[in-house]
Amino acid sequence: MSGEGAAFLAATLRRAAAAGRHVVFSEGDDLRVREAARDFVTRGLGRATLLGGVETTAWAAREARAALVRDPATDPSREAVATHLFARRPEKAGGTLDGARARAAEPLLFAAGLVALGEADATVGGAVHTTADVLRAAFWAVGAAPGIGTVSSAFYMVTPAHGVLTFADCGVVQYPAAEQLAEIALAAVRDRRRIVGDEPSVAFLSHGTRGSADGESIERVRDALARFRAMAPEVPADGELQADAALVPEVAERKAKGSPVGGRANVLIFPDLDSGNIAYKLVQRLAGATAIGPIVQGLARPCCDLSRGAAAEDILLAAAIASLQADHH
Repeated sequence: MSGEGAAFLAATLRRAAAAGRHVVFSEGDDLRVREAARDFVTRGLGRATLLGGVETTAWAAREARAALVRDPATDPSREAVATHLFARRPEKAGGTLDGARARAAEPLLFAAGLVALGEADATVGGAVHTTADVLRAAFWAVGAAPGIGTVSSAFYMVTPAHGVLTFADCGVVQYPAAEQLAEIALAAVRDRRRIVGDEPSVAFLSHGTRGSADGESIERVRDALARFRAMAPEVPADGELQADAALVPEVAERKAKGSPVGGRANVLIFPDLDSGNIAYKLVQRLAGATAIGPIVQGLARPCCDLSRGAAAEDILLAAAIASLQADHH
């Protein structure tokens, strides 16, 4: 991790400790997850609940006495989670409360249900399960945030030259429509304020800058900007902008003179998943940036997705970020 990345990590952990949230680690039978939950508590970041069975309980008794262990199969809250799931989407439970009770014993759904019911502030999962599994549980139990119908993802790119940049969407919505692009930007703005703690400046990126090109994708970006400005008129935003016009003041002066964000954008909205995913990997590999994410954004309450290759320290950072996402609750 770069020096800038280490500084951002340290700042994130400090802010998470100040928030003091309660995070559910849904895959407590995995040693990496157990260690992250233990460190979350011992480093003073907040309260941790591990989901697991007998082995996890025995481990916690030895290694992490401050972390609570709950077994979804026998936990008293299973009935409340089942009732909540059935009320939201009865068809996914087979149309019966008994079906919802069976599903509520699944760790990802139980964890998301605890968050939805307010028993916890956030949950992290995905060290064992797929992203699709994590998102399905989050959609069912929690759903999208008010004013946002599109759940998406972001990477926080810690760069030597431009500080922390938000890249969205880089992992969920393949070909977003204009309304979806606007909602992705709105979710990114909300989360950046919580996670980074500064004021967002949004650039809707394209292959042209302010009329230098035309075409369907350009029109979609222009439409997205108009929709976003109606949603968040107080947030500086512009588009369509090329990446250099969004980031480099000298280029912005030539290409987008008078732009409210030209040369100083910190939230970059990509027109499709191809460009967003390619861009973050190129910046990570060629520019030496630290890529933190993907961070799921746009949910009513935080349900964080992990990489199945995540180390315990990665899981700890994800839990800290989820704590900051939960700060508005």
